[in-house]
Amino acid sequence: MIEKYYFLFGLAIVWIMFAVVQDLKKREVANWLNFSLIAFVLAYRAFYSALNDAWWFLGFGLLGFGVFFVLANALYYGKVFAGGDAKLFMGIGAILPVESYSDLIYEGIGFIFVLFIVGAIYSVIWSGYLAAKMRKEFDKEFLKNFKKTRGLFVLVIAFGIVGFFGGAWWFYIAALLFVLSLFYVYLFSVERCCMIKLIKPGKLMEGDWLDKDVKIGRRVVKRSVHGLSADDINLLRKARKEVLIKEGIPFTPAFLIAFLIMVYAWAVLGFRFLEFFSSFL
Repeated sequence: MIEKYYFLFGLAIVWIMFAVVQDLKKREVANWLNFSLIAFVLAYRAFYSALNDAWWFLGFGLLGFGVFFVLANALYYGKVFAGGDAKLFMGIGAILPVESYSDLIYEGIGFIFVLFIVGAIYSVIWSGYLAAKMRKEFDKEFLKNFKKTRGLFVLVIAFGIVGFFGGAWWFYIAALLFVLSLFYVYLFSVERCCMIKLIKPGKLMEGDWLDKDVKIGRRVVKRSVHGLSADDINLLRKARKEVLIKEGIPFTPAFLIAFLIMVYAWAVLGFRFLEFFSSFL
């Protein structure tokens, strides 16, 4: 029954809302917030399991957390998620309303699918806002990057012309490649002109992403997926070194929207991805 998950859904919504506020204000989500969500979720599952002698409820929570832990680390090291996003993702894995291994597979895939669809739309809107806000800088950067990759566009257009005579599908593929190439130049241009900031050493924070390695005397502060460490920041502050920092898009709003969609589907519509996918098998 879905009712036993209502507390978990409400808890997650409140915690994700706090994460959104932190992310928008500080561009980071505190570890205590994510870890407390995971702790409360697993504690609730343990209490419910003990009270109802239903230890499978705790077991599937731990399994969901474990699966999403592995996926979160893959996405983190692949630079898809920031650290806070990855930990929030793990917590949601422990919340999924699963009561079988099939549920875990299909509901997990379903949530990831919804999250990335919402995330893609959200990222386009956010990047569009940044491009409009800094339109002159963006136009200049976009034109520069378009000129650098014009050979690729010529190749795609030539492929499309040849494909037009070879069949409609080839033409459609060429058109898709053209749009994707243009979208890549657009996103790259937004990143370079709108998301790279020169930061004074006194304002650096742990986890900030360097745009490139920084040489200080004989030492080099290297770019890392983990961002700047406390030692790195101390070294940069002693050298009074301003550095270029790459800001990411605050992604927690996408988590909140995706989770609300899934809660509505699970709790109100009674929708299950297992049944949805089974209809195609």
